[in-house]
Amino acid sequence: MGTGSAAELAGKVAVVTGASRGLGKAIATLFAAEGARVVLIDLKPHWAQAAAADIGHDAIGLGADVSDRAAITAALDAAARECGRIDVLVNNAMWNSYDLIPDITPEIFNRMTGVGLGGIVWGIQAALPHMQSGGSIINIGSMAGRLGSAGALLYAAVKAGVDGLTRSASVELGARGIRVNAIAPSTVATEGVMAILSPEQLERRISQTPMARLGTADDIAQTALWLAGARSGFVTGQSLAVDGGIGHTLQR
Repeated sequence: MGTGSAAELAGKVAVVTGASRGLGKAIATLFAAEGARVVLIDLKPHWAQAAAADIGHDAIGLGADVSDRAAITAALDAAARECGRIDVLVNNAMWNSYDLIPDITPEIFNRMTGVGLGGIVWGIQAALPHMQSGGSIINIGSMAGRLGSAGALLYAAVKAGVDGLTRSASVELGARGIRVNAIAPSTVATEGVMAILSPEQLERRISQTPMARLGTADDIAQTALWLAGARSGFVTGQSLAVDGGIGHTLQR
């Protein structure tokens, strides 16, 4: 369990969106192992329920489209009714489409911004009535919001927006004792990423990274654990780069 002898999140209630696989599931799994009652939210109820069953620890799986304000509000209300409150909210859900500028359609724009930005706004809004002083909100951003890449105009814009709304939310909610931070990963070796990047692209990402490897889901989950717990109690409004140093290199 974590780095200490006691569970980091003992007695806490943590909600993770986009939690049926990848980073979301890794974060939910670690939180549960560290003592939290975890609520997993994903687009399809059976996805979330299957992941919750895998995790155990009385984890709960709920279905909701995070871009739908009424749907995510209903899910978070249900989580709070079942668990009594919400201590940690991880806004991880994202819908991706990598397109060159001429190929971006209104449907792609609306879906990506609706999930990637709207989902965070509605998630925070819905969690606040159930969150007390000491609460922690963690938004999953990306180094793509800081580094340019062809075919990633919308993705980069959304992730840059995550950094901005994280800072503003931290200012607005600080007086309530609620911290708001973001994590900005570089390329992480999840199933989804490995399925879309060619071996050549993966090798190029590794060669550009000073630590000479891709990130892992556990790298991100461990950072989320620190941000969720008391050890980061005076940290808010930050977007932490978990990138193996790639943000400090000249791309080639």
